[in-house]
Amino acid sequence: MSPEKYLLDWQTSQTNAESISPLLGQLYRQKGVEILLFGRQIVNASIIDIIKAHRVARRYTGSELSPGQTLAVIRVLNELDLSPCRIDVGQLAHSYWKTNDDDSNISDFLHTALLESLNSTQSLETRDVVLYGFGRIGRLLARLLIEKSGQGYPLRLKAIVVRGGKHGDLEKRASLLRRDSVHGQFNGSITVDEERKAIIVNGNYIQMIYANSPADVDYTAYNINNALIVDNTGMWRDTEGLSQHLSSKGAAKVLLTAPGKGDIKNIVFGVNESVIQENDTIISAASCTTNAITPVLKAINDKYGIHSGHIETVHSFTNDQNLIDNFHSGERRGRSASLNMVLTSTGAAKAVSKALPELAGKLTGNAIRVPTPNVSMAVANLNLDLNADKDELNEYLRNIALNSALSGQVDYTQSTEIVSSDIVGSRHAGVVDGAATIAQDKRCVLYIWYDNEFGYSCQVVHCMEQMMGVRYKTYPEIK
Repeated sequence: MSPEKYLLDWQTSQTNAESISPLLGQLYRQKGVEILLFGRQIVNASIIDIIKAHRVARRYTGSELSPGQTLAVIRVLNELDLSPCRIDVGQLAHSYWKTNDDDSNISDFLHTALLESLNSTQSLETRDVVLYGFGRIGRLLARLLIEKSGQGYPLRLKAIVVRGGKHGDLEKRASLLRRDSVHGQFNGSITVDEERKAIIVNGNYIQMIYANSPADVDYTAYNINNALIVDNTGMWRDTEGLSQHLSSKGAAKVLLTAPGKGDIKNIVFGVNESVIQENDTIISAASCTTNAITPVLKAINDKYGIHSGHIETVHSFTNDQNLIDNFHSGERRGRSASLNMVLTSTGAAKAVSKALPELAGKLTGNAIRVPTPNVSMAVANLNLDLNADKDELNEYLRNIALNSALSGQVDYTQSTEIVSSDIVGSRHAGVVDGAATIAQDKRCVLYIWYDNEFGYSCQVVHCMEQMMGVRYKTYPEIK
């Protein structure tokens, strides 16, 4: 191919991606249809990100998928009377173009592939959401909910509850949402309404409520009803403590963004979300590490069987550590997080069994906190029931990431140059580093990267949707 042809092809891709973008918005905001491309969200994506998402097609299919081919499918999708759902246009476009030379049969193809959605009577029912606490996870959840907001998305962020209320507090909170040292600038507009104690984010009116406890809050006074309260504080982790939220007028359910204690269901979306019942009022989204490792461990256990194992977590420091040496109730955590590797405990390995009971008693775990602000790694040293070959094991995990029911949780990379900062912003619960995999006889060592803030927050949003009954089906269905 001539040098000029590369530039011409790139400009053609840009033109087609520019045509794709408004159609995605129309499908999402008018019909409640969220378009994915091989599992990657492309609603609100930039033109360059849409093009880059198409390049991923080679990992899934072994061949190119052009924005022009996708555009032809999306144009027809926009004409169909679809019910709210999620559609992976990458999977559909690949299936169509591998057996067709032109776009004349796209309509018939889509009517067959999406028959269930076309015949569905499912309608949009908006549900109110309140973030109780506005720290690292709270602010990322706000970003994600605002990113998804529109007529086509049923979860509406209506309020944020924090302590304080001193002069300038509202502007400070807005500023922390607007700028983030790890995750970058917020993509949009944020204004402050001091008189009504609210922030307006990309057109979303969000009430800031100042309270010292759930008992101080009446959500109905802010026209908030039957709301899901997402507790990001970690102050209460058992049923008794979290039940305080349910005594607040307007509150209906509670989701904890930390491991729950006692009989609280700990959910790792993609693994055990089916245990959430309509009458469950309190659940936990477990921990970032549990979410990162459980889907991978499930995949390994399904094929090879896990006899025993040890999970060592190399974890970025967190807000509960000290910046410099100072008193801390936890062992070693009083030492400077910015200057030391700090050996500490983790309950993540044991917590896996709450989502995956077949691994109960089979795993141990420890953690090393390291001086990085975000992205962690779990090293899973596993004893298997069957022999495992590195290439075979990697191929299996690659297929899990590309084409399985766990593809939304597990990602895979074969890069020999990837480092932790490359994982910032990953929407997957965990990313298997295939280049580092070790396998010999009935032993293997897996290295799993994860954005312990953003990737975990994406899992929390999935749990929110499932808990409130607004998790829409994805087509084509992957089993």
